[in-house]
Amino acid sequence: MKSVALTAFPRKEGRRAGAKKLRAAGRIPAVIYGHNPPQSLEFNVKDIKDVLHGAASEIVLLDLSVKDDAKPKRLALVQEIQHHVLTHEMLHVDLHEVAENEKVTVMVPVEATGEAIGVKTGGGTLEHVLFKLKVRALPKDLPEVLIADVSHLEIGKAIHIGDMKAPPGVEILGDKHISVLAVAAPVSEAQEAATLEAATTPTGEVEMIKEKKEDGTEGEAKPGEKAGAKAGEKAGAKAAAKPGEKAAAKPGEKAAPAAEKAGEKKAEKKK
Repeated sequence: MKSVALTAFPRKEGRRAGAKKLRAAGRIPAVIYGHNPPQSLEFNVKDIKDVLHGAASEIVLLDLSVKDDAKPKRLALVQEIQHHVLTHEMLHVDLHEVAENEKVTVMVPVEATGEAIGVKTGGGTLEHVLFKLKVRALPKDLPEVLIADVSHLEIGKAIHIGDMKAPPGVEILGDKHISVLAVAAPVSEAQEAATLEAATTPTGEVEMIKEKKEDGTEGEAKPGEKAGAKAGEKAGAKAAAKPGEKAAAKPGEKAAPAAEKAGEKKAEKKK
């Protein structure tokens, strides 16, 4: 990666009011981090915008010249740019100072080239799983983007981190089995309808089922009705009967055969 020349100026006012004055005067506040303590800087708005708009990606290597500074020449990477939420105007720039002979780790965007055969002939969809990959290299070897040729991808196939080709001097980090780009099978209308139905069906509802009466109508037994009485009778009968004994005979029923035989034996002895 080629460095881009940019001039910066030391910044003395570090408060929010000072930052507003800088922006009103056409300057952008910035901070440079690195091996040395952080230092407050400022840029001309036009200069920093020209550098960023001319870059091929968000990774920009700066050949920084700091006016009237003890260390006038620095090599730095643009680390973060803060923008206004509504106007999207640039508010602040964070820089990270690097050394020419020291490897750095950055996130590099991934771009796909070509048309996947699974999309062209099979109606599949190209899915961009990872938009950035972590790489490690010397500042001069850092790529602006990583290119992946997807022309050979059929439906169900993918390009993994291990399949990505790194430029000379660049190491791509991460699990080599993770997909970066993939071609998914086309979704049928029935599948889309099922997915939509599943997404719109309310969950967590419980269906209440009522007991049916003997006549087929739905409802519940009222307190004191036969259902409760029968339950009480059964419970009383079980409680009265001792283990090993038979239930007492109901009024009007014949006595148990064992009792009858006992009575007959007593009558014979009297005779």
